[in-house]
Amino acid sequence: MRTLSYGSWPSPIDAALAAAHDGHPEFAGFVGDEAWWTEPRPTEGGRRTLVRRRADGTQESVLPAPWNVRSRVIEYGGQPWAGEMRPEGPFVVFVNFADQRLYAYEPGAEPRPLTPVSSVGGGLRWVDPQLRPERGEVWCVMEEFTGDGPTDVRRVAVAVPLDGSAAQDRGAVRELTGARHRFVTGPRLSPDGGQAAWLAWDHPRMPWDGTELILSDVTEDGTLHAPRVVAGGPEESIAQADWAADGTLLYAGDRTGWWNLYRLGRETPVCTREEEFGGPLWKIGYRWFAPLPSGLVAVVHGRGATALGILDPETGEVVDAAGPWTEFTPTLAVHGSRVLGVGASPRSAYEVVELDFRTGRARVIGAAHDDPVDAAYYPEPQIRTFTGPAGREIHAHVYPPHHPDHVAPGDELPPYVVWAHGGPTGRAPLVLDLEIAYFTSRGIGVAEVNYGGSAGHGREYRNRLREQWGVVDVEDCAAVAVALAEEGTADRRRLAIRGGSAGGWTAAASLTATDVYACGTIQYPILDLTGWGTGETHDFESQYLESLIGPLAEVPGRYVERSPAEHADRITAPFLLLQGLDDVICPPAQCERFLSRIAGRRVPHAYIAFEGEGHGFRRADTVVRALESELSLYAQVFGLNPPGIPTLELLK
Repeated sequence: MRTLSYGSWPSPIDAALAAAHDGHPEFAGFVGDEAWWTEPRPTEGGRRTLVRRRADGTQESVLPAPWNVRSRVIEYGGQPWAGEMRPEGPFVVFVNFADQRLYAYEPGAEPRPLTPVSSVGGGLRWVDPQLRPERGEVWCVMEEFTGDGPTDVRRVAVAVPLDGSAAQDRGAVRELTGARHRFVTGPRLSPDGGQAAWLAWDHPRMPWDGTELILSDVTEDGTLHAPRVVAGGPEESIAQADWAADGTLLYAGDRTGWWNLYRLGRETPVCTREEEFGGPLWKIGYRWFAPLPSGLVAVVHGRGATALGILDPETGEVVDAAGPWTEFTPTLAVHGSRVLGVGASPRSAYEVVELDFRTGRARVIGAAHDDPVDAAYYPEPQIRTFTGPAGREIHAHVYPPHHPDHVAPGDELPPYVVWAHGGPTGRAPLVLDLEIAYFTSRGIGVAEVNYGGSAGHGREYRNRLREQWGVVDVEDCAAVAVALAEEGTADRRRLAIRGGSAGGWTAAASLTATDVYACGTIQYPILDLTGWGTGETHDFESQYLESLIGPLAEVPGRYVERSPAEHADRITAPFLLLQGLDDVICPPAQCERFLSRIAGRRVPHAYIAFEGEGHGFRRADTVVRALESELSLYAQVFGLNPPGIPTLELLK
């Protein structure tokens, strides 16, 4: 065991390795008996491909570059594909990211477009496709821009002909309901085809604030007739709805303060627990539960973490799948007795898991985790609960520095970086992340904070952030950082904060509002609330601040007071600002205004803008430069000596 100062330990986990393993599989489903899913390809321009697992266990990437299976509806997208097995082989429809058209694909032929292109604003986009072969259609959600502004948009459930007749003709796309609501999910048909159910909500609510479950009759000509609200409302969030085999409509609602599973027409949950059987609907088509033909229900559930289980709705009993996975994503699919999910753990990245509920056997069938380095270099995380202002609980994951062959001098305390997750209505899962290992294996600790407002701990915990964004999140992150220092875990003089999107906001707000941190890394952030709330972001979040900050018309001063861009003069700590130039959610203009107010103040900083990147970095070369630049910032501010890292030039 060799003794070296924190931050100078040599590590085999370099930025290129972390970048190559960035992202994870999503949107698993069945095509006949075959399992399919989407997978990231960071080294191929950050595209997502569609992966097929044949019955013999062989796998293939179905679509070569540059095909990119990803929707831009509400910018965050959602379920981008659907498929069925025909006698001649698989038939799949998918959304291509570059032009956002819906395509049909059959092996041996080039994908053919099913939808037209529009030159108006953001054009035409599609998500949550469901094949209706008996009608020769695919039903999905259409997002149609009606003007050049980000909020000039309508969304409606539609039927797209599978014969390609709508490829050049918008008029051939059949609207199923009319645009009654601002936001909708794809309609789910009852087993007898006589009814359809979907979710809808309107500004200023976000889907985790309040949604409505809508039920309608399906007429013989395939239109949705007499839609009516049957559950949900302004103060109840319904995250998902789906039909059981017996025609019962199930949904996950949070009227008790927790997303529990309900049968339509019954007031009590089928399984009453203070844990979540749903979550924030950031992407259209997320599935936390999937009814099985037997009447049982596959569920992703938990409190602060998620497990894959089988729920008996008659008894309320849940039996969880055995295995090493401690976290599952909301991407369930079922076929017969088989359940597909995507699971991970602190020692393994996300992989596609198949559970046979009859045998209880769970196994990895895709994107299998394969240690790219000796697992001894992985961090050993701790699940912690800290005490914040007013005695409130703060949930966090602490990743101390860890190396199999190196320790620091006994009188030295390690530097720590506080990570603030995005959303802010999201959470940091406890899973293997090579970006975290990139720092911990070099002797820099990481603390992921699930600050008040985070999902996974009930509605009351989420509601802590209502009108308190920029206060509660900042206070909670600071409380964790200070507590780590006071208990002797971290060096009080070498604390940093880092975050992207809403986490970038928290990082920037923390640098303007506290003196806890010696430096910070701010990625694709919100910096100017007034600008962001008056047309500088996309439609989905354009009124998010009404709940996070308060109504702009009533509290305009609050928007000014909390904006880092308005208080650039308060920043004295060095910082790194990273931004994608194609970002329409947190646009580069916010960074540019912020930097103009920093100019001349002699605060060491660096700004790196990446062409071809949007909201969140997907290209391997981008991730490499971002990680190495971040490490160089900490090296310069904390007095570290990481080997082999290019020096980031800090301007003053």
